[in-house]
Amino acid sequence: MSSDLIIDVTPSEIVIALQENKKLVELTRERSGAKFAVGDIYLGKVKKIMPSLNASFIDVGYEKDAFLHYLDMGPQFATLNKFVRIASSRKNKVSSLSRIHSEPDIDKEGKVNNLLKVGQKILVQVAKEPISTKGPRLTSEISIAGRYLVLMPFSDKISVSQKIKTTEEKNRLKKLVQSIKPKKYGVIIRTVAEGKKVAELDQELRRLVDKWETTFNKLRRAQPPSLIIGEMDRTTALLRDIYHSNFNSIIVNDQSVANEISDYIGSIQPDKKKIVKFYKGRQPIFEHYGIEKQIKASFGKTVSFKDGAYLIVEHTEAFHVIDVNSGNRAKVGLDQETNALDVNLAACNEIARQLRLRDMGGIIVIDFIDMHQASNRQKVYEHMKEIMAGDRTKHNILPLSKFCLMQITRQRVRPEENIETAENCPTCKGSGKIVPTILFADELDGKVKYVLKDLNKKKLNLKVHPYIAAYLTKGFKSIRNQWFLKYIRWVNVESNSTYSYLEYHFFDENMEEIIL
Repeated sequence: MSSDLIIDVTPSEIVIALQENKKLVELTRERSGAKFAVGDIYLGKVKKIMPSLNASFIDVGYEKDAFLHYLDMGPQFATLNKFVRIASSRKNKVSSLSRIHSEPDIDKEGKVNNLLKVGQKILVQVAKEPISTKGPRLTSEISIAGRYLVLMPFSDKISVSQKIKTTEEKNRLKKLVQSIKPKKYGVIIRTVAEGKKVAELDQELRRLVDKWETTFNKLRRAQPPSLIIGEMDRTTALLRDIYHSNFNSIIVNDQSVANEISDYIGSIQPDKKKIVKFYKGRQPIFEHYGIEKQIKASFGKTVSFKDGAYLIVEHTEAFHVIDVNSGNRAKVGLDQETNALDVNLAACNEIARQLRLRDMGGIIVIDFIDMHQASNRQKVYEHMKEIMAGDRTKHNILPLSKFCLMQITRQRVRPEENIETAENCPTCKGSGKIVPTILFADELDGKVKYVLKDLNKKKLNLKVHPYIAAYLTKGFKSIRNQWFLKYIRWVNVESNSTYSYLEYHFFDENMEEIIL
């Protein structure tokens, strides 16, 4: 399987598209200056204790208080609390975790009001980003993720990813990490650490420990609420989690971001730095590589997937519902049961892709086409498990019921990616009425005159639908040439296939839109 990453960098956000075998499977966006991302560590203040929920609300600087449940405080919370008191003290001279005496683990059946008080300082990590009307979900079981290892301060345990199958390799990695791990730190060994040498793991472990120990100085000066350790930007974080040797290319339309990614790839696999490429084309990067078209086809309520079959995707407050329909698909010679199985198996592939692409979380209920044979329902269940094995997000799949309903729970840590594919007509503004088409050229001509004469723009870029672009530029006596003779200034006409038929936009020499 070949993978490609296409990254569109704009002043307001970075949009990251992951393709597998040239098919879009993930789309994530990071707004510039975004806060409260998963992994961010904050010094917060306890605002409210809720004994009935055995939870508390913490002020971390978000508009709504963040939620911390007792079970998310972690067994070593007492030691963490002691660490915050010591590190926040101006007299503190401790610079290593090994010098702090560990406190006993907290009681699993304990109560939050026995550990926290209103106004108390507390070190927390974002476990789930703000979603809808809810604030961030927090944990006090701090972890710092690297590519091969996850560092767990205050813990002494070493855990190995269950996806590493061989017992010999698990034992080798455990012994190796045990020999290089500092005291008072736990480590989770990730799947990609399989087969790695001690030098690579030791280098990353030292970097993670150094990153954590910057908190000693930061906490001394910090007042809640404040960010103590920020997760790396999402582009690099995504690479850290998904990068593998089968990546064909990473294409970016911003030179500085391309350099950052190239440096990161070089640090983990120097011979693959050449796969990072800077896109210099004039056409938008997503349009050039066909991402825009795939986005339009993959989002929305109805999604086609094979020979006329399609999905209906509905979202409610409680859960998501996906309905599988065969449409006009019917193979000659196949009975109803076999045809239903064929469509359902194909639907599994598209559903798994849609869950990753939209980052759908919570409860997902899928209504497959009815199948009467239990063996066929089992085939669909096994196929869905196999396809979903490649999904990095934690999930659980239940077998189909006799009504051919499948339930999936999928961890939700970020807001769902929701793109509205239906467009308002830019000509009628959604009213259903448009100006006479015969006057369109006159309207365009009037606005070109206004921009070039009244606004006195030296250069003008006009983006329109490909049909209109051809109409404006075709022939020696084209409308564009007439503009040049009339205003003695060249109008650069560009076609954009994502525009509707009579949609147009003007841009100046810096490619900033001219709002008329």
